Parts: sequence; structure tokens; C-alpha cells
Amino acid sequence: MWWFLRAVSGSIFLLTIVLSIPISFDVGGRDTGLAYSLALFGFYFVYSSVKLATPETSRVRWALGSLLQTSQWIVVPTLLIWSLHNFAVDASSTDWVSRTMGGLGRRNHATWTDWMFGNGGLVESVALGSWHRTLSYSSPVFQMAEGFCTLLVIQAAGQISRWLVNRGRSDTWVLLLLIFSASIIASALYFLWRIALFPSISNIDATLIGVTVTSAVFLCAIGIGTGRGNPVESSLLFAYVVLCVYQIFTDYMQSAEAQAAALEQAATQPEFPPLPPIIMASYSTFLHLLGSLPSAVYSSLSFLHAAFQTIAPSVMISLIYRIIVFYCATRIIPAVRESGARALMEEPTLDDSDAANRVLGVLSWFSPSILIAVYTSLLLQHFSASDNEGWTLRNGDAGGNMWRWINVAATIGLYSIELYLGNEDADGGMVSHWKTD
Repeated sequence: MWWFLRAVSGSIFLLTIVLSIPISFDVGGRDTGLAYSLALFGFYFVYSSVKLATPETSRVRWALGSLLQTSQWIVVPTLLIWSLHNFAVDASSTDWVSRTMGGLGRRNHATWTDWMFGNGGLVESVALGSWHRTLSYSSPVFQMAEGFCTLLVIQAAGQISRWLVNRGRSDTWVLLLLIFSASIIASALYFLWRIALFPSISNIDATLIGVTVTSAVFLCAIGIGTGRGNPVESSLLFAYVVLCVYQIFTDYMQSAEAQAAALEQAATQPEFPPLPPIIMASYSTFLHLLGSLPSAVYSSLSFLHAAFQTIAPSVMISLIYRIIVFYCATRIIPAVRESGARALMEEPTLDDSDAANRVLGVLSWFSPSILIAVYTSLLLQHFSASDNEGWTLRNGDAGGNMWRWINVAATIGLYSIELYLGNEDADGGMVSHWKTD
């Protein structure tokens, strides 16, 4: 029962963070979003530090942990309202350095304390500027960490597939895993075909894509042929390479040419229902039921839809993917490596013989703060402001293509080293620690 309550609480926390941070950026501007995310980061950093610094059986830990955990349902909306009230700025104020130095000179502060700690004072401006610069310089770190954690997940998936094949009913598992791998490769080939149709790809981009994909295919073939890899690892590696290349050249949004072509095609087609009549009737009935809901529920659904509309699709996809791989790297992989699948229900611990697992355990304790930093960094990459249109979270330049290419090259390089150092008799050595009871 407790695991269900923890899952529900974690889902509500994730939904709150995913919706509230872009709302602060979209409504109040960049400084509002930075102030709100910094305040959230500090709150959850203190919460994680209290849990980590006190013994597990301590009454102080139980009292402070319960107080902070209960108060977060009040603290989070309070911080959002506070940031919207105090940090909303003009849309054209995009440079925090000029805003700080100019603002300090223009504001009439009554006392030195007000000039230092008051609204628009030196501490406020330096804190927001430092947080902004930290997130900007951390983007390459998050990108490289994504690739490293993805490689850990790929290796763990390969170990799990070997364990499933060796524990019994090998023919059934071999068939299912081959179907799974073929489905992943087919999906990756489809998106690779989509990349080839992008009009913005230059000759240099095409060369980089060709070298990257060829290297990935070559490594996958070597891994399967030598027995140091398997189809599951190879398909996941190929899919991740295609995903990185796809993210470099698209924002998951239709270009102006594609939207015009879609409108022209829709105008020339006859008005036939897109689905069979029975499905369309059920859909109409469902819309009618939604329209008859109480106004509070309908307003809540409209608010959720409007909140999600402020987020660029690439931000959501990148966030979801990073949450999955970071969670797998910090919780699932160390737990399964040490004591089997039953350890997934246990809290991470620092009492570990493996130094890498201890580092991952520390990161798992501070996962809420890391999630806030990663999400805010993604949003800042898509934030843009202008004097005519104001600010938006959907038209910014994501940039960072150089680090995306470096991440792809580093992932392929690390996997090649893994294949070089791997044991040819991997079926015996890599799964000897798995529990079969």
C-alpha cells in the first residue's frame, strides 16, 4: 500500500513541477521562472540534505522530514505566487547583467540594506544571474550525462535479455526479444527516413549523419557477431543514435512549409469521417459528456490543456527521456546488480561496496533538485523574448548542436570500448550475479 501512495505522491510532484515552472516563465517572464525554479531547487535541496544528514531511525529526521514533506503542498504554490508578484519584468529585459547594473543605478533605495537585500537589490540580481549562468553552463553536462546513463541502461537491458534466455524457455524468449529488437530498429529506420527529408540538412550535416549511423551499424554488427553484444543492446544503441540525430535537426514541430502543405491537402480532400461511424458516434458522445461536467472540473481540464500548450514538444520529450534514463541509472541498475529485482522497492543507500553505486545513491537522494535544474535548463533553451511579441517558451533556439554531436560520439566511443574489453563468453560471466530463486 505504501508503494502505491509513494507512486501517487511522486506523480503529483512531477506533474506540479512540469506545469508550474513553464507557467512561471510564460506568465511572468524569464526572471520569474528563474526565481521560482531557484526557490524550488533550494527547498528540495534542504529537504534532501535533512534526510541524508540524519540517521534513518532518528526522531529529528522523522519530524523534520514529515514537516517538510507535508508543507510542500503549501510551499510550492506559495513560491509560485511570490515569484509572480516580485519578479515579473519587461519582456525586452533579456540580459540580466544590463538589467542588474542599470536597475541598481535607477532604483531609489532608501537604505543600504534595501539596496543590498531589497526588491531589485544586489543579492537578488546576482542570485538570479548566477542561477541562469549555472544552468546555461550545465546544459552540456546534462547532455553528456544523458548519453552515459543511456549506455548504462543499454548494458543493463543486454544483461537482462541474457538472463531471460538462460533461465529457461530460451526459444520463447529468443523469439520475443528478436521481435522487440526488430520493432525498435524498424521504428528507428522510419525516423531516419524522416531525417533524410528535412530541408535544412546541409552537405556537412549529411556527412556527419552518414558517419554516425555507419559507425553505429558497424558496432552493432561487431557486437552481435563476436558475441560480446546482443540484438537488444544493438537495437537500443542504434535507436538512441537516431534519436540524438533527430533532435539535432527538429523541434518536433511542423515547419511552415509542412503546415501549408497539410492545409492544402486537407482542402482538396472530400469531407469523409476519418474513422468508422461507430467510433465517431462514441467520440461525439464522449465530447458531450465532457461538456456536461461540472464547471470546476471543466475549468481544471482547460487549465491543464493550456498549461501543456506553453511547453515545446521537444522539451517534454527530452524531459521524459532523461527522467527515465536517470531513474534507471540511479535506482534500477544498482538495485538489480546487487540483490535482484526485489531491491527496487527499497530506498537507495550509501552503505555500498561499489563506489559507483554510492555516487548514484547520492544522486538519487537529490533527484528532485536535479530534476528541477534539468527541466529549467531545457526551458531556458527554448525561451525567447522580443519587444513586439513578448516572450514565449516555444520559439527559442535550442542550440547546443555541437554538444549533441559530442554526446553521440562519446556514447559510440564508450560502447566500442565496452565491446573491446568485453569477454567473448559473455553469456556466462555477465549473468553469474543474477538471482534465479
